[in-house]
Amino acid sequence: MMSLPEPMPPVTSRIVRFAQRLGLTGKSPRQILEHASQIRLPFAPLSEPAASIFWHDGPCLQRFVDLPRSALSGPIQEDKARARAALTRLVRQEQSTHAALDLRQIDGLGGQSADGRTYPTFEAFAATPACRQLRVISYKDFVRTLSIALPDYQAQAPIELRQASWLGERIYWSGEHHAEAFACAIAYARLRGLEVNLPCELIDYRLDASGLHALDNDYHAVTMPAQAWNNRVFMSLLLDAKIPYARLTLLRNADNSELLLLEKRQPAANALGEGLKLAGAPDMVRYLRDLPQITRFRLGNRTTLID
Repeated sequence: MMSLPEPMPPVTSRIVRFAQRLGLTGKSPRQILEHASQIRLPFAPLSEPAASIFWHDGPCLQRFVDLPRSALSGPIQEDKARARAALTRLVRQEQSTHAALDLRQIDGLGGQSADGRTYPTFEAFAATPACRQLRVISYKDFVRTLSIALPDYQAQAPIELRQASWLGERIYWSGEHHAEAFACAIAYARLRGLEVNLPCELIDYRLDASGLHALDNDYHAVTMPAQAWNNRVFMSLLLDAKIPYARLTLLRNADNSELLLLEKRQPAANALGEGLKLAGAPDMVRYLRDLPQITRFRLGNRTTLID
């Protein structure tokens, strides 16, 4: 006896019926592009790096270096694997050690602001009530306060630092606790002209031009608002043509919650990507390509550490 096919899930069934009513089924790439270009969604531009002492206030591009295999979602495993491989080539990580660094060069902290405000310098942060209560008014207070953040300070233990090409000249302390103590101590050292040297280990993240070029050759990489995945026209285009895709949730960015990757070599996927850009979807490749110039204009040049 012939078995009957399983019924489609209710949501998928409704989307297919809706696509049929709109005449989206069986569309050519040119028609997909046309329909995609007319999609109305609350697209928002990708944010520029802020002049902030907190590492997580900037774009989280360092995430691409160790992107987990499970980070991307999509219908086909092979498509997700190719997309992940392309993303991991966007940023390279370099590590170095330095025998001595004057801590006054550091002007950034790991983590993010507890009160949600942006602070451009340690001095601005040190003026807040939470920092003022530490009362760093003498050298003894300085040593006590710095030792809160760096318990092995007097033993000359190396500290861990970060730097990123998209965050300009800042050198960030990697610690995410006792931010007030560290910032107040460094601000005091600058005020009093105290040279405080410690060995350090630096992780330097840089955008990779060849990786960005490869991504641009192979993919449309556009950012999509959360509403896209409930938009019937967009979902109808995606499902009806069985378009291969991969998506990645972007952290700390409510306006652009998903990065959508569509392979240019696949005609329907290429058409959808072109159409979404015409509709206003931000282009991640263009954003990354312009980022060095934006960073130089807003945040200044990079600092080089010298032993």
